[in-house]
Amino acid sequence: MAGNTFVYDGDCSFCTSCAEFIERRIPSRARVIPWQFADLDALGLTLEQVESAVQWVGEDGTVAAGPDAIALLLRDAGRMWEVPGRALQLKPVGWLTWPAYHWVADHRHLLPGGTAACSLPQAQRDKLYGPSTSR
Repeated sequence: MAGNTFVYDGDCSFCTSCAEFIERRIPSRARVIPWQFADLDALGLTLEQVESAVQWVGEDGTVAAGPDAIALLLRDAGRMWEVPGRALQLKPVGWLTWPAYHWVADHRHLLPGGTAACSLPQAQRDKLYGPSTSR
């Protein structure tokens, strides 16, 4: 695999809005892609992983999820983004980031850009909207 990859849930409007912000504002070299269009096997990711949190797959083989993935994305962007990326990886901060990440994930349908579909498990989304194409 060439380059770093940041994988998110493309069926979630909130997640897609965040990914668009990343692409516009954070100068990471990583490919930012919804898991529904990613080759999960080539990335070494499972459906369970991508349904549970955003994922980072580094060109060096590093795999990280949730706030750890976000930290690596920020560090990859360099310059002013490296400082918050490193801060997210500090142990005391890490104790807070995972609970905060889970809270956001559980309430993403209520956040700006979120929709009711964001709160549904993938199996229910598939029943309502049809199966995702890249499993």
